[in-house]
Amino acid sequence: MKFAVVALIVLTLAVPAFAKHYKSTYPVACSELWPAVKDTLSNSENYDVTGSDDAQMKADYDAKHAAHVNVSGALLQRKNHVALIPQGTGCQMDVVSNYSGWEHNDQGDFKKRVDESLAKPKAAKPPEPAKPADPSK
Repeated sequence: MKFAVVALIVLTLAVPAFAKHYKSTYPVACSELWPAVKDTLSNSENYDVTGSDDAQMKADYDAKHAAHVNVSGALLQRKNHVALIPQGTGCQMDVVSNYSGWEHNDQGDFKKRVDESLAKPKAAKPPEPAKPADPSK
């Protein structure tokens, strides 16, 4: 019985160690992909950003469904990470996700939302104001 309890505690504490790296390559520069990542993370219904570094193009976040209760009643917190890495003229998005399963696919959902944000039409720049006519003419 003691062995079973110890094993359960060890497994509970080791869950964050099961994080996986998922890499996706995009044909656009990281400077173009980063706004789509930030737009995705700005959806407070899906994500809680716990840290972000625009210069390094990295962010730490929790998926809103990320807290699950295991059999011992302990709350499992899963921290996810995203980083953009230049790859020639393109960009690699490296996502570290601690959970994918039947109910949730944190990495897959995140990538799909980034792809949707990237596909949004870019806001057109407003035209520059017309210069006043030269009164001397």
